[in-house]
Amino acid sequence: MRSLWLIFAQTATVAVGVLFVVTTLKPEWIGRSASGLQVVELRQATTSSSVPARAASYSDAVKKAVPAVVNIFTSKEIKTPRHPFLDDPLFRRFFGDRLEEEPQRAASLGSGVIVSSKGYILTNHHVVEAADEIEVALADGKKLKAKAVGSDPETDIAVLQVEGGSVPAITFGDTDALRVGDVVLAIGNPFGVGQTVTMGIVSALGRSQLGINTFENFIQTDAAINPGNSGGALIDTAGNLVGINTAIYSRSGGSLGIGFAIPASSAKQIMEQIIQTGTVTRGWIGVEAQEITPEIAESFRLSSSNGVLIAGVLRGGPADRAGLKPGDILIAIQGSQVKDPNSMLNLVAALVPGKPASIRLRRDNKDLDVQVAVGKRPTQQKRQR
Repeated sequence: MRSLWLIFAQTATVAVGVLFVVTTLKPEWIGRSASGLQVVELRQATTSSSVPARAASYSDAVKKAVPAVVNIFTSKEIKTPRHPFLDDPLFRRFFGDRLEEEPQRAASLGSGVIVSSKGYILTNHHVVEAADEIEVALADGKKLKAKAVGSDPETDIAVLQVEGGSVPAITFGDTDALRVGDVVLAIGNPFGVGQTVTMGIVSALGRSQLGINTFENFIQTDAAINPGNSGGALIDTAGNLVGINTAIYSRSGGSLGIGFAIPASSAKQIMEQIIQTGTVTRGWIGVEAQEITPEIAESFRLSSSNGVLIAGVLRGGPADRAGLKPGDILIAIQGSQVKDPNSMLNLVAALVPGKPASIRLRRDNKDLDVQVAVGKRPTQQKRQR
């Protein structure tokens, strides 16, 4: 009996020893972790999981659009006053050509969007204004010389063209289908750091009277836009072009979440005119318009504030020849209602020079329809930014 007890005790001691060794060195053999029992059963995703790992990613849209967005580098020669010593024979005798000053060049950068496989690029007028050398860098690092086809200072749109083989072109989206709250992505070269993508939403549509351009119909977005982004692409989540980034509202020079882009549909119309004729032709009737405020409506005894007040008429201009007078209320142009001076400017600009246009007026509380022979809008200088 005693020998059996000794055998049992030895066996138990050996078993406890083996258990201690296994628990310490190989805890997985007995289904335990080094820190003890697993409290909660956890599921770790694997690479073969059927659930997409990046369900909210816009990588496909960016991949589609990025090849068509380029960095634009421009330079121009700065003319410096001639040094007075250059005309002194004594100094020229001792110093010779060393007094001749080397011409200085100023460089700037921006962004652009390739919109045609023929090499046409949309960008901003202020990006390439007065430049005598223009170079574009593609997303793959390839650099090409570009020439200016034409520009429109009043909308801040310019068209460039590069030559050197096939280039990737972006796809235009439906700007009219854009809604406030839609997600948009801005692609450009901010501060020269390299091509960058930022995300935001459409904050507002049809922004005007900002004093940025003569003709304004901006898409407002909170996607970060900074210096260098000008002329870059604003795309939708499918990678289609919906706008050309143009300006920001900023007190510091950096993004404050208020950026503006020219609708792609407007930029396309301007580009087509520039490619065909080298310039943009707009209608003009020669009037100065003023918004009808409640005070003006009361003083003129108007039943509503619709339309605009004609504050001035250019003598000898199309409106003057048609009989328009200061104090008339302009209600409609070619059947389209005039809401404010900005809408009037856009409606008149869309008229074809040399053709008559129907204009509805209100004079002495009576509506009149007159025909105006539309003129060509004089070339305007770009506003200083």
